Parts: sequence; structure tokens; C-alpha cells
Amino acid sequence: MIYFDNAATTVPYNEVLRTYQEVARKIYGNPSSLHHLGTNASRILEASRQQIAGLIGVRPEEIFFTSGGTESDNWAIKGLAFEKASFGKHIIISEIEHPAVKESAKWLAKQGFSVSYAPVTSRGIIDVEQLGDLIRPDTILISVMAVNNEIGSIQPIRAISDLIADKPTVSFHVDAVQAIGKIPTSDYLTERVDFASFSGHKFHAVRGVGFLYKKSGKRISPLLTGGGQEKDLRSTTENVAAIASMAKALRMVTEKQEKALSKMRAMRDVMHQALQNYQDVTLFSEQENFAPNIITFGIKGVRGEVLVHAFETHEIYISTTSACSSKVGKPAGTLIAMGVPVKTAQMAVRISLNDDNDMGQVEQFLTIFKQIYEKTQKVR
Repeated sequence: MIYFDNAATTVPYNEVLRTYQEVARKIYGNPSSLHHLGTNASRILEASRQQIAGLIGVRPEEIFFTSGGTESDNWAIKGLAFEKASFGKHIIISEIEHPAVKESAKWLAKQGFSVSYAPVTSRGIIDVEQLGDLIRPDTILISVMAVNNEIGSIQPIRAISDLIADKPTVSFHVDAVQAIGKIPTSDYLTERVDFASFSGHKFHAVRGVGFLYKKSGKRISPLLTGGGQEKDLRSTTENVAAIASMAKALRMVTEKQEKALSKMRAMRDVMHQALQNYQDVTLFSEQENFAPNIITFGIKGVRGEVLVHAFETHEIYISTTSACSSKVGKPAGTLIAMGVPVKTAQMAVRISLNDDNDMGQVEQFLTIFKQIYEKTQKVR
């Protein structure tokens, strides 16, 4: 079996699962309880917060635990909007954001906020100059992803940071869900970034846990109210076992990031070179300024879902576009924003690698690809 759908979810490391099991079994107290079982749980919780903060170069008090990327995005967008509504109601997001951001913005539009969409180039990269033209006196938030989940384009977070360096009233949120272990932290967590969203299952942790980075001094309204956990900003009993195992996963990914990046880049380049030699293959991902783990392509005349199932018969698992839109049959929204015709976008499939993959799997994929390509000749 070859798993090439790591942008959808990663396989938890064995060490991470062991940490989860051990903490769940031994540290089962509620972190808010006053007795020693609660104190033990609270210590693990805060140690995990400290470790995560250190690994991404921020302060422990700037880390808030959530259930994953979707909640973190929703909280950042909606919580910030309502917190700053008295100062303005204009929000800017890019045309290629994840549904967790796009749908949050659409929901806010129904609540009386104004939303502008920054365009992208034909390469799927935000046009910083045009984004700048959208900024108004009542703009309170800009939200941009660090790495596009559909084609892997790396967004110009540093350039946007420079653009709004003299605009302190504009908050900057980065969806960093696809960034961990794929690009340097300094490329997406600049001094100008106020909020950033993360999801554990994208970097070998278990599902259902993530965190939000909130820069010290920045205000945000809570989405969840209740017992007052997470400094009264995110009420619900913390999932200590999942949080501790997420800290473990982040440490492991960080420690081997340099070697992993080199390995993924080498695999990506071999696949990219091989695929571009086929006449009826369209490559939507590039190599320069793109994440090292994502390759999106299509075969002329072959719908993406057909290609996904063709590979599945050989136990090779890829995806159409993002996992959130693949089952409903939507073409890649990023490709549409890039100006790709709908019929062409419907051909797109995504390979997303990880350091668990190897060159032998790449060679096997290319062998099977050649067979499928030849079988689809009549369709082409």
C-alpha cells in the first residue's frame, strides 16, 4: 500500500500514539480539578503548551488549544471580527483560502461585515499589490494561508507583513495548517502575524486537536463560553492526552525537518520531471516557491475521481483536491481562481508526500501511472 494523501491527514507516529495512550491511562484527572489528579493533568497541559511554544518560537501564553484547524480558523476570523467590530467591519481574505476561512467570512458577511477577496496569479500565488489596493480605513483583518492545500503554492506572508507593517489597526491571521514541517517557521510566523492556526493531524498527531497562536496583547472574542478554560477564551475541558501527544508529534517533526524536506523535495522533483514528459498531462504545481510535498496534475479528458479510483485498485491512495471538497465533486477552487477552465480543473488530482514515503514508492507510482495513462488513450 502506498499512501500519497498526506495533505488530507497524516499517519500518527507510533511514539505519538504511545504518548496518547500513556497520558490517557495515567493522567486522567480534569486539569481544572483542585486535587492532585487535576494538578498532574494541569502540569502536563502546561508542559505541552511550553514545548509547542518553544518549537515554533513564541511564548507559552500565546498558545491556545483547540479541536483542530477548522475551529482555529473559525475562532480567529469570527472572534477577531466581533472583537473589533466597533473599529470597522471590512475583512480581506484570498480567493484560494480553505473552506474553514472562506465559509467563516461568508457567514460574517451575513452578519453585516464586508468581505473582499484578494486575487491570485496564474501560479496560484496571492498578488500582494492587488491585496494592498483592497485595504480600506475600516479594514480590521487580513487572512491568508501559508501553504495552499490544493496545489502547494507558498504564499508571500513576509511580503504581506511588510505591506501592513505601518497599519497596526489591521490584524493579520495566517492559516498555517499545511505549513508545519514543510516550510521554515520564519516564512509564515513573522513578527507582523497576530494569529495563526494549526492542526495536529497534519503533522502526525491524532485527529481532533490543534492550536491557535495569538500574539500577546491581541484581543479576540471567545467562540465557546462556559467553564473559563484557556484563560476564559476557549471553554471546554482540555483533551490532555491529545495535546500531550501533539506536542510530541511537533517535536519529532521539528527534529527531522531538515532531512525530511530534502527527502520530500527529491521525491517531488523526480515525479514532477517524469510527469511533465507526458504529452497529455497538465501540471498545476511547480517546483519553485511551492511546498516540497504537493504535486497536482491532470490527464487530459480524465476526471480526477476516475484517476483516484484507478490508482486505488493498485492500492495507491491519492486525492482529487482537498479532502473537504473531494466527496462533493467540486473542482479545485484554487485552480478556478488561477483562471483554469472548469473542465480542466475537474481533471486535477493531488499527490501529497511525507517523510514516511520513499523513492521506491515513487518508482512504483510512476510505473502504475504509465499503465493508467496508456489505458486512457482512447478517452484522450
